[in-house]
Amino acid sequence: MRWGHHLPRASWGSGFGRALQPPDERIPFLIHWSWPLQGERPLGPPRAFIRHHGNLADSASRFGRHGRLFPSASATEPIQRYRWNLAEWFSRLPREERQFGPTFALDTVHVDPVIRESTPDELLRPPAELALEHQPPQAGLPPLALSQLFNPDASGRRVQTVVLYGTVGTGKSTLVRKMVLDWCYGRLPAFELLIPFSCEDLSSLGPAPVSLCQLVAQRYMPLKEVLPLMAAAGSHLLFVLHGLERLNLDFRLAGTGLCSDPEQPEEPAAIIVNLLRKYMLPEASILVTTRPSAIGRIPSKYVGRYGEICGFSDTNLQKLYFQLRLNQPDRGCGSGVSAAPAQRDNLVQMLSRNLEGHHQIAAACFLPSYCWLVCATLHFLHAPTPAGQTLTSIYTSFLRLNFSGETLDSTDASNLSLMAYAARTMGKLAYEGVSSRKTYFSEEDVCGCLEAGIKTEEEFQLLHIFRRDALRFFLAPCVEPGRAGTFVFTVPAMQEYLAALYIVLGLRKTTLQKVGKEVAELMGRVGEDVSLVLGIMAKLLPLRALPLLFNLIKVVPRVFGRMVGKSREAVAQAMVLEMFREEDYYNDDVLDQMGASILGVEGPRRHPDEPPEDEVFELFPIFMGGLLSAHNRAVLAQLGCPIKNLDALENAQAIKKKLGKLGRQVLPPSELLDHLFFHYEFQNQRFSAEVLSSLRQLNLAGVRMTPVKCTVVASVLGSGRHALDEVNLASCQLDPAGLRTLMPVFLRARKLGLQLNSLGPEACKDLRDLLLHDQCQITTLRLSNNPLMAAGVALLMEGLAGNTSVTHLSLLHTGLGDEGLELLAAQLDRNRQLQELNVAYNGAGDTAALALARAAREHPSLELLQYLPDRTLQPGDEM
Repeated sequence: MRWGHHLPRASWGSGFGRALQPPDERIPFLIHWSWPLQGERPLGPPRAFIRHHGNLADSASRFGRHGRLFPSASATEPIQRYRWNLAEWFSRLPREERQFGPTFALDTVHVDPVIRESTPDELLRPPAELALEHQPPQAGLPPLALSQLFNPDASGRRVQTVVLYGTVGTGKSTLVRKMVLDWCYGRLPAFELLIPFSCEDLSSLGPAPVSLCQLVAQRYMPLKEVLPLMAAAGSHLLFVLHGLERLNLDFRLAGTGLCSDPEQPEEPAAIIVNLLRKYMLPEASILVTTRPSAIGRIPSKYVGRYGEICGFSDTNLQKLYFQLRLNQPDRGCGSGVSAAPAQRDNLVQMLSRNLEGHHQIAAACFLPSYCWLVCATLHFLHAPTPAGQTLTSIYTSFLRLNFSGETLDSTDASNLSLMAYAARTMGKLAYEGVSSRKTYFSEEDVCGCLEAGIKTEEEFQLLHIFRRDALRFFLAPCVEPGRAGTFVFTVPAMQEYLAALYIVLGLRKTTLQKVGKEVAELMGRVGEDVSLVLGIMAKLLPLRALPLLFNLIKVVPRVFGRMVGKSREAVAQAMVLEMFREEDYYNDDVLDQMGASILGVEGPRRHPDEPPEDEVFELFPIFMGGLLSAHNRAVLAQLGCPIKNLDALENAQAIKKKLGKLGRQVLPPSELLDHLFFHYEFQNQRFSAEVLSSLRQLNLAGVRMTPVKCTVVASVLGSGRHALDEVNLASCQLDPAGLRTLMPVFLRARKLGLQLNSLGPEACKDLRDLLLHDQCQITTLRLSNNPLMAAGVALLMEGLAGNTSVTHLSLLHTGLGDEGLELLAAQLDRNRQLQELNVAYNGAGDTAALALARAAREHPSLELLQYLPDRTLQPGDEM
C-alpha cells in the first residue's frame, strides 16, 4: 500500500518537524510474536506486532546505552524528541483505517510481505509480454527478512545501498512505514539515526538550491541541533528514500556535478544523486523504494542489494493478515453495536477455507492492498456501517490509497495520472467484458485494449511503464481449471467498478461525439476555410457523411450540440438496462452475492436455461450511480479523473428520467433491495425521493436483513414523506438492532409484517417505542411465529395502551401460553380501537382462553378474536 494509505501524502512538508506535546497516556511500543499456523510453512518468517503499553522514552533509553554517536545528554534529548515526533506522525490513521474500530492501528498488527533478493541480470531480462506472471526466485537466493537487508552480500562485502522494488499494491509504503516505527521504538539498533524522505515531496521543490542539512532541518526540526554530528555517523545513519520513481535523476557528471558537502546548496535531485554515488556522506546507509520501471535510474554499480517485494505470495501470510485484521475488538461505529467474536471467527474460518481451496481470491490477495480491500468489504457487509460509507466509496478510497499523486512517468511532460491511464485502458477492457457478458480475457483481448490508438514512441513508452508497474494490480492469471492462459480482473467487482468509471468519465464515445467539440471549436477559428475542415474530418468520417455534418454544424449548431450531447443519455441507458436485465432471473441480492464470492460459500445458482458463459453484472449500474455522488467525485478528482458538476447533474437528470419510466414495475424482493442499494450508493436524498415517490409497497420478504441492508433501507426510505401502504419483512432474520435501524421506515408504514423473524422479548422494547411514537400510523401489525413470550406481550400492551392507530394485531404462534393470554385479557381494555386480534397456536388452556374471550366480548371495538387453530370467536358468540 502507499503511504497515503496511512497518512496524508501532502503532509510531508516543512511542518513535519514541529515539536509535538506528549499526551498523558503512555506510548505503546512494538514487540514481536509469532502466530501459530497450520499447513505449509510460510516462505518468509511471518512477523506480527502487538501493542504493549510501555514508554517510548524507556525503549529509546535502552537503545541509548549502546549508542556510539550521541552519547551526551545534549544530543540525546533532540533525538528523543525526533523519535517521538516521527512515531506520533507515522501512527496517524486516515478515515479508511478508522472504519475498523477505535482501537485499530497499524502498530497493533503487521505482517511482513515476502522479499526476494534479485540480481542485476534478472532486472535486465526483458519482462513477459503482459508482466502478469510472478517469476520464481533463482536458486540460492532465499527470501530476505527486514533485519537482513543490510547484511553482507554473498561475497562478504558490506551492503550500503538497498533498492526495494515492487508493483503497485505490493506493500512498499506499509513496509517502509513499519520500519520507521520500528526505529522509533528501538527495534532497529543497527541504526542510531533514521531520516525518511518522500521523493514526491522532494520533487515538488523544483530546481531551487537547498542543502542536505537544510532539507533535514526544515522537515525534522529537532535534528537541527545534531546536524554537525551527521557526517560522523557512518553506517549507523540510514536514509530512507521512498518512491524514487517521482524523481528525475541524472548520474552523468555533465548533468549532475560532484558535491560532498552536506551544507552546499544544490538541487534536491543532485543531493540524492550524490548520496547514491556515495560521494556525499559515503559511509551512510540508504534504503530506496521504487516501482519496477524506475529501477534503471540508479546505475547498478551504486546498489549493493536489490530486493523484490512480492507481497503475500504465500497463503499463510494472507491468513495471518486476515486473522489479525478481522479479529480486532471494539469495531463498533458509534451505534453501540459491534460484531460478536463468534461472528468474526466464523468470517475468518470461511475466508480461510476459501483460500485453502486455491480460489481466485487467493491469487488476488497476492497483493496486500487487496487483502485490505477484502477486509474493508467484509467489514462493510457484516458490521455496523459508518454513516455515509458506501461500497463505491470503499473502492474509490482503495484506489486513492494506492494511486493518489501517482503519475505514469515523471519524466514525461504530459504528467499523466496513473489512475487516469488505468481508467482509459483497463476501463475499456472492463466495459467490453460487461457488454459482452464475460469475465475471462485472452492475451489478445488485453493487448487490444492496451494498444488501441497508440502510434508514437512516447505512447509505447507509457504503455511499457504501465505494464511493468500497474497491470498486475488490475489483472491476474486465471487459476480456474480449464482456463489456463486467460486473465481475470483481480477481484470481480473491480471489473464492474472500472467499467462504470469508464462510462461515467465519458471515455466511451462515438466518432461523432469525439469530433464534436473539436470541430465546433475549429469552426470558430477557421471561419470560411471549408477545405481545412473537410480535410481534418475526412480522416474520421465517411466522405458521404461530410456534407451533411458540415451543413449541420454550419447552419444548425444547436441541433448538432444536442446530437453530441447524447452521451448523457448513453450513461443513463447503459445503467438502467443493466439494472433491469430480464435474464438475471432474480438472483440473490447483490450484497449476498458479494459475501458469497469473498467467503467461498455457495453463491446464487444459474437458471437451468441460462447460457453457461453468461455473467450477471449487477454491481455495474450501482457503481455508476455511486461514482456520481459528491464524495466520490471529489476523490476521483484527486486521482486525476475529474467529473464536472454540470456533467454529473446532466447524468443524474437523464438517469432520473429513465428510472421514472422503468422503476414503476413491481420487483421481487432481492431485485427491489438492489434498486434501493443503487439509491444508497448515489447518496442524493432529493433524487431518491422523487424517483421512489411511486413506491407504496416495500416487500423484502425472505431477504436476509444484515446491518448494512437495514442501513441501506433506512437511509433511502427513512426520510421520505409519502406513506407506505405495506412493509413486508417476513422471514428476514431481523434482530433488535435491525428494528432500531429501520424505525424511520416503520413510522411511514400502515401495514407492518414482521412474522417469522425469531424476535424475542428484547425486540418488544423497540416495538413498544414504535407504537408509542407520535408519528406512528401502523394499522396492521403482524408478529406471528416470533418467540415473544409473556414478557414480550407485556411490553406490547404498554405500547398499545398509548397507541391510537393499530386496529389489526396478529400474535399467532408467539409462545404466549396461559400467562400471556391472561395478561392480554387483563389489559385488553387499555386499548380502545383494536378491531381484530389473532392469538391462535399459543398453547393456552381453556381457562386463559375463556378469560380473553370475556375481555374481548366487553371490548368496545374488537370485532374478531381468533384464539384456537380452528375456532374464530365473534364478540357476541357464547363459549
